[in-house]
Amino acid sequence: MRLTQWTDYTLRVLMYCAATEGREQPVTITEVAESYGISRSHLMKIVQHLSAQGLLDTTRGRGGGMRLMRPAAAIQVGAVVRATETDFNLVECFDPATDHCRLSGHCRLKGVLGQAMNAYLAVLDGVTLADL
Repeated sequence: MRLTQWTDYTLRVLMYCAATEGREQPVTITEVAESYGISRSHLMKIVQHLSAQGLLDTTRGRGGGMRLMRPAAAIQVGAVVRATETDFNLVECFDPATDHCRLSGHCRLKGVLGQAMNAYLAVLDGVTLADL
């Protein structure tokens, strides 16, 4: 499984906010963009999405920025990945709408890959932002 750039940047924003959790001033998008070398406009979309999901509290204007809405220890990486990734279909047979494989009725690969995906997500579920 490969994470999209969107998910990668989402995790980076959350990790940055978690690392600065105790400081007085909120984190700014410009600060994160410069720290990671990521487009500011791209990060703005990600921050809006995280705010809508209830993960970030954002304040506009002078002195504004973003903070985690919950403690870093309460945010599971697996939940973030599930919320940001759009496609967990490792092969075409995972999606009945696109499954044209002639082996689907006899193949055990789908089951093995499904177990692998579940194990992958289970590992991520065991990790919080505080762990990172």
